[in-house]
Amino acid sequence: MKTSTEIAPFSLDIPQADLDALHAKLDATRWPAALPGGGWDTGVPVAWLRELAEYWRHGYDWRKAEEELNTFPQFTTTIDGQNIHFLHVRSARADATPLLLTHGWPGSIVEFLDLIGPLTDPRGHGAPDAPAFHVVVPSLPGFGLSGPITEAGWDSTRIARAWAELMRRLGYERYGVHGGDIGAAVSPAVGRLASGAVVGVHVNGTPGLPPMSIPEDERASLSDVERDRLRRIEAFMQEEFGYIAIQSTRPQTLGYGLCDSPVAQLAWIMDKFREWTHPREALPDTVIDRDRLLTNVMLYWLTGTAGSAAYVGYAQDAPWGAVKENSGVPTAVIVFAHDVGIRRYAERENTIVRWTDVDRGGHFAALEEPELLLADLREFFGGLTG
Repeated sequence: MKTSTEIAPFSLDIPQADLDALHAKLDATRWPAALPGGGWDTGVPVAWLRELAEYWRHGYDWRKAEEELNTFPQFTTTIDGQNIHFLHVRSARADATPLLLTHGWPGSIVEFLDLIGPLTDPRGHGAPDAPAFHVVVPSLPGFGLSGPITEAGWDSTRIARAWAELMRRLGYERYGVHGGDIGAAVSPAVGRLASGAVVGVHVNGTPGLPPMSIPEDERASLSDVERDRLRRIEAFMQEEFGYIAIQSTRPQTLGYGLCDSPVAQLAWIMDKFREWTHPREALPDTVIDRDRLLTNVMLYWLTGTAGSAAYVGYAQDAPWGAVKENSGVPTAVIVFAHDVGIRRYAERENTIVRWTDVDRGGHFAALEEPELLLADLREFFGGLTG
């Protein structure tokens, strides 16, 4: 196991041969017949995906995306035997607060690109009185440029321990954390492991799930919004849980197809971007810029980490609804329209001091509603550290 604590600069420079191989595979795609109905109920429609794949082949410019990614300082280090890739963008402001941002599945560091400038340089982005942040955005172990994993056991607690070590190596004694999806589990875990260092925890979605079974009298005491969220959790378990079942039990088997077929990888990710963006009926590339969507897919494709990310994302050992220790760290939650956070259940294991319900936006908050997320981050952490 590597024990070096060295932090090395990193920049993306994908060989042209890799891009040529991608194009050849896209050109050779063997397309399935459309199933009856042709809608989203049976998965990603063939006609829609063919058009997006055609754009990926002939319209999307990886070199432009690569150049944009390389405008942000990137680094790698080894923590707990695992390669960790991260962006680290320091603010020029002397009073800036370090802020660690954690993405989820099927996301990546791409989720946060549009937030980095406003967070690190608020004056340059029209908000001179807003708090400033030194921003750290790691790629989750097993995902993209941090992948693949070499050991089992990368649950949210182990990832949190690695993040605390990363911030220590960067010289940050006090910092905030934010995350969505997997990041909404990892960020509170950082607070539990490093409560003396974490000034605040901020998540979008929810930092805790309700129990599997809720008595009728308790259900009746929920608000209309909370009952709707509970209903949507139950519908998810009935209609959408299949991908978790596959990823958490057979990630290696799934990985063969996703690592060999770019269209399979594209479909697997786009299925969730359609289901989890808001409104659900909208096509995902009308909610999020299609070049951003494809850059996110490229980080999975070019690194061959579909199976590794699936394994890390859902091979977790905590049972559904298990209540974790409360760190006592001030915690803020912003719940966008798609998501299903219910405060009373989140409060079982978090010290929630700010809860914001929003009537628009989906699961990919930083991509869908960056201004709303930015404002909430500024208000929460500004109130803690200003």
